[in-house]
Amino acid sequence: MTMSPRRRLRGMVDQFAGAIIRMGGIGIILSILGIFVFLVAQAIPLFFSPTGSLTRQIDVGTTSTDLPQATLVGINDGQSLSYVLTPDTLSFLQLPSGNAYPVARPPALEEANITAVAQMTGDTQQLALGTDDGHVIPMRIRFRTVFDDTGTRETIPKVAAGPALTIDPTHGTIVRLAYQKGDDGISALGLNNQGHLWYGAFRQLDPGYESTQPPVDLSPHITGTVTSLVMDGLGEAFAAGTSAGELYYWKTQYDGPPALIGVYRVAPARVAITALAYLIGDRSLIVGTAEGAVSVWTELSERQDHTRSRLQAIHHLAPHSTPVTVISASKRNKGFITSDTIGSVHIHHATSEQTLLRIPGHGTAITALMFAPKANGAVALTADGSLLTYDIENPHPEITLKTLFGKVWYEGYDKPEFVWQSSGATDDVEPKFSLTPITLGTLKGTFYALLLAVPLAVLSAIYTSMFMHPSLRATIKPTVEIMAALPTVVLGFLAGLWLAPLIEDIFPALLGMLIVIPCSVLTVSLLWQLVPGPIRKRMTHGMEALILIPIIGGATALCYLNTPFFEQLLFGGDYKAWLDTSLGLSYDQRNAIIIGFAMGFAIIPIIYSISEEALSNVPKRLIAASLGLGATPWQTLTRLVLVAAAPGIFSAIMMGFGRAVGETMIVLM
Repeated sequence: MTMSPRRRLRGMVDQFAGAIIRMGGIGIILSILGIFVFLVAQAIPLFFSPTGSLTRQIDVGTTSTDLPQATLVGINDGQSLSYVLTPDTLSFLQLPSGNAYPVARPPALEEANITAVAQMTGDTQQLALGTDDGHVIPMRIRFRTVFDDTGTRETIPKVAAGPALTIDPTHGTIVRLAYQKGDDGISALGLNNQGHLWYGAFRQLDPGYESTQPPVDLSPHITGTVTSLVMDGLGEAFAAGTSAGELYYWKTQYDGPPALIGVYRVAPARVAITALAYLIGDRSLIVGTAEGAVSVWTELSERQDHTRSRLQAIHHLAPHSTPVTVISASKRNKGFITSDTIGSVHIHHATSEQTLLRIPGHGTAITALMFAPKANGAVALTADGSLLTYDIENPHPEITLKTLFGKVWYEGYDKPEFVWQSSGATDDVEPKFSLTPITLGTLKGTFYALLLAVPLAVLSAIYTSMFMHPSLRATIKPTVEIMAALPTVVLGFLAGLWLAPLIEDIFPALLGMLIVIPCSVLTVSLLWQLVPGPIRKRMTHGMEALILIPIIGGATALCYLNTPFFEQLLFGGDYKAWLDTSLGLSYDQRNAIIIGFAMGFAIIPIIYSISEEALSNVPKRLIAASLGLGATPWQTLTRLVLVAAAPGIFSAIMMGFGRAVGETMIVLM
């Protein structure tokens, strides 16, 4: 029997539609798998161990055993050019070949006898040279990238030196130096060969510099021999480590000499502090000792007005086996590298409190060390005159299970905390990646949202399905479902800017509504039973709920107008003061209650719609049979309909739970 053309066409259309549907389903599955693969590919590097190795060793033909404090190395961003500064030479080397790059030395360096060198904290291009007659010479080494006609890239160094500034009025030999240069001038800290520690500040003129005050001798405050110096990038604070294991910490003052903030025991007695450096941001101090210990200290405020502060050890890293010689901080994150007297290099990260990598040495002390500007390499100078370069691959040093889920002691915090703050105004801000507050906050907001939404949505679905008049149901159900189309960003915006201030003003009345509104509804329902039957029959069955609208509105208005009464009744006149004195809590305008209202408004339509469908799909013949056997509508609901619709209602609640967990915009706003 042959098929008619119409049926044949219908079959072809059915096959085509089936193919389209199958392709759509397969496409959705493949899209989900693609997203999964992409997310896994992005997350896998978080769990890779860092790698690093010594890549080349270049003999620069100079040694630094006599004046290790007068040697310095540096490298440009692209790691194509390095420089070595010693008391006698300033040489530039092309990498990886090691060929010399000729650069003219400033005349100031030719005439001076260099005895100490310092890099500025936070800007490794700014240097200072200490001389044997108590002077400090500012110097800058810049790297400029140019391209020739063929597109070949070339890095050109430029060296500039400023006038010599007197920091030691006794003209002693500067043996250790710390330095800072800002827009307004220069600050320097110099230790001479007689053990005197001098501080000087100079105002920038055009041209030259002028001393803002006579150099200050800080040595009367110090017990022991100064073994290391450091100054922050703003010139507002500086520290000196001694051979007795004590750290002296000063802060500069606008109209007077620096103020000694405190003396801190950072190492055992007679264990020298051999190296000091600031982490990026100048809020934490890295300390290395003769025992090889490495620790991080941060400044904490002892008063709320920040008029007094102190240093506190917050991190202890894996130690070296021999004395620490140099510390160099990263310019990109809270990482840093340390070296020791046998040439070992350790790579650390302060926030995660882990030593990421240990690169063994070859028995020769490292006297100068610098972390590459992009934190992907390092350069070092050994005591026997070898320039060492390192390649480092460490893209995510801040991610560990502890930083994600444990308490971490962050800069400026007086104790370890769970904190989420993935970004800040500048790169100096310490990122905080704790997932614990995010997880708990999400679950807390979800709990309050479900606490509001589940009773309202499920009970509304029960009334709509079982008791409401069909004509009213035809209006109510689509209206509630339209609520689901409201963008969550709009709900979050309204909740943050309108609802949150309103709730703050009427919070006592809101608590009163929890009592007044249910009592009003129950009272009216009981009174409705006393209304004579003929009068009640005049109202269409299923329309009784309309009577409650003015009752609920009136009860809400009554509570709102009597906010002071509820505040006096429940909290003794001031609910914020009561929360503070009784519970030790402060009222935050954007709290979990606001999230519960806003998120509850977003998930009510989902729970209501699915629950109502589940209840309405209970076979009518079962309901009719129950009523025919003499069961009341309430008995039919509780013993038949709810039992049959329970899986659907549970699914509705789970769908609402999933929507609430995934609503980030409402929580963020």
